[in-house]
Amino acid sequence: MAQNKIALVTGGSRGLGKNMAISLAKKGINVILTYNSKAEEAQAVVAEINNMGQTAAALQLNVGDSNSFDAFISTLTATLQTTFGADKIDFLINNAGVGVHASFAETTEEQFDTLSDIHFKGPFFLTQKALPVIADGGGIVNISTGLARFSLPGYAAYAAMNGAMETLTKYMAKELGSRGIRVNIVAPGAIETDFGGGAVRDNAQLNAFVASATALGRVGLPDDIGGVVAFLCTDDARWVNAQRIEVSGGQML
Repeated sequence: MAQNKIALVTGGSRGLGKNMAISLAKKGINVILTYNSKAEEAQAVVAEINNMGQTAAALQLNVGDSNSFDAFISTLTATLQTTFGADKIDFLINNAGVGVHASFAETTEEQFDTLSDIHFKGPFFLTQKALPVIADGGGIVNISTGLARFSLPGYAAYAAMNGAMETLTKYMAKELGSRGIRVNIVAPGAIETDFGGGAVRDNAQLNAFVASATALGRVGLPDDIGGVVAFLCTDDARWVNAQRIEVSGGQML
């Protein structure tokens, strides 16, 4: 029997990351998910995936602290051997993120650094450190935002970091192509989750505005995103490379 493939999803304890992890498991892919502080929620996702007949594990990781990455890779390698009987992951999904809402004029240096560390520097160096652990012929899926294409006031720094990830994705694809590793980036539109304090989900006025600006007439849900990420980790997507795939229902066209 062929060895099940393994995906590592950062920020997999809640929101979109949780949906990605479960969507991957539905495709028969085993999952290692990371959490920053929500250990119980992470273990609940692990249990849900185990109940589906796949193998899962949860590891603590602060993507904003690049000094911790060497230790994390060591823990990851040990977990691969003990829990999965493997020495490599097949897919890395750089999903972990935070929401900061501040106008360009009012963005503090601290907010800027936080966003840079988590959304750009973190994925840059985590992926770099993980290269020896990613199997040849595998894949990387980065996560961006629709806000890198259209502009809504209050997200200048957040969107700029994601724009940097979109450029980085093409360079990764070019430089890792010799190993058969595909690199794509998925850009969700506005989604109803607890992200950024749950504004899109809980603010009726904002929700209605987003729906009115979306061709399909509603706000996105986590279920709209996870399956697209999972698809990119299957053989059906073997020729999809260096692409930005926006999953927004046609927002701000």
